[in-house]
Amino acid sequence: MSPVQIGVIGCLVLFGLLFTSMPVAFAMIASGVLGFALIINPQAAFSMVIAELFETFSSYNLTVIPLFVMMGQVAFHAGISKRLFHTAYVWMGHLKGGLAMATVGACAGFGAICGSGPATAATMASVALPEMKRYGYADSLAAGTVAAGGSLGMLIPPSVVFIVYALMTEQSIGDLFLAGIVPGILIATMFCLNIYVRSSRDKTLGPAGPRHSWKERIISLNGVVETLILFLLVMGGMFLGLFTPIEAAAIGAAGSFLIAALQKELNILKMKKILLETVRTSSMIFFIVAAATIFGRFLAVSRIPFVVAQAFVSLPLPGEITMFLIILFFLVAGCFIDALALMLLTIPIFFPVVQELGFDPVWFGVIVVVITQMGVITPPVGVNVYVVSGIERDIPLPVIFKGAMPFLGMLVLAAVILILFPQICLFLPGLFH
Repeated sequence: MSPVQIGVIGCLVLFGLLFTSMPVAFAMIASGVLGFALIINPQAAFSMVIAELFETFSSYNLTVIPLFVMMGQVAFHAGISKRLFHTAYVWMGHLKGGLAMATVGACAGFGAICGSGPATAATMASVALPEMKRYGYADSLAAGTVAAGGSLGMLIPPSVVFIVYALMTEQSIGDLFLAGIVPGILIATMFCLNIYVRSSRDKTLGPAGPRHSWKERIISLNGVVETLILFLLVMGGMFLGLFTPIEAAAIGAAGSFLIAALQKELNILKMKKILLETVRTSSMIFFIVAAATIFGRFLAVSRIPFVVAQAFVSLPLPGEITMFLIILFFLVAGCFIDALALMLLTIPIFFPVVQELGFDPVWFGVIVVVITQMGVITPPVGVNVYVVSGIERDIPLPVIFKGAMPFLGMLVLAAVILILFPQICLFLPGLFH
């Protein structure tokens, strides 16, 4: 068999293993090692595995991930997420669907210091769901809002997905962070408009809460001060050239610890939870990155990325149609594969095509993240939906998926807008060049 044929079989084996519910990292390593051994030889395959695992877990560039994860964990255990939700609730709770809109706003705020979609969904599920249930919100709207709002953590910087994309494609992490700000605000606004319109039509979905005075609203703004300080410290320092992304992550983590300590929110039990969750989450991400790198080595020797790139470029179609086909692939595949794993698997194949067609790689990174956002709320592998279901076991899984579907429509509309008007993503990075 030719290397390309072995490559195709290896990809089929990978998808077969994924459908057996084998963990993504193990599936990628198994199929990658087997395929590499068949094309080169078994000794080279095992040597490659050892080298890639060591290189990934000892990579200086990847230290940015556990630092941002730690910042999010400290923010959660220090009660910052609760204060964000309270502020949003005081300002918007009196509107129809106001608590759900407050949840979206809190998700956007917490995403700005967390970097993870599932972590944002898990945090807001424990903070916002009890309040929405207490005020008589429909389970579908409450749970669907948390699942969809949690996906904002993937787009609003600092985003772990953007970091991985930047490292894979050798793009600027700072540029990608800047490019995600306006689309993140746009999608959060569209989510809120969707909630308001639906709640106005059906008063049983999200009844209005009590109205707060302007004095209470002004006082509640104290709840966003810590988030604003951390965001400006990390992002502002990075974009002004005061420190690198890795230094920014370290300063953000240290700043979150300082804020928590000043508010006397830290104790031995919370420190243990923070460190355990940071190690657990970071190890999972590192292992998936290493596994995807191993599988990527196999794809490289099979020459599949080059064959696919050449096939796409040679299609007698305009570049825009080719890009649409790539985006459609991400949309469909995102329903079956974890967002981070999907990016790690497919970027080595499609990124050369994007470059060959002349599309901006930073814009493409934003589009890919928005598309993969859809995957975290769509069946059968809607990870955010499963996260919410795991925390709020009283709400059936189909109800959460049903509640998330209107937000899927907003994400599709947002993707279309960003494709038609790429400057929405690119004008902020352009200001710093």
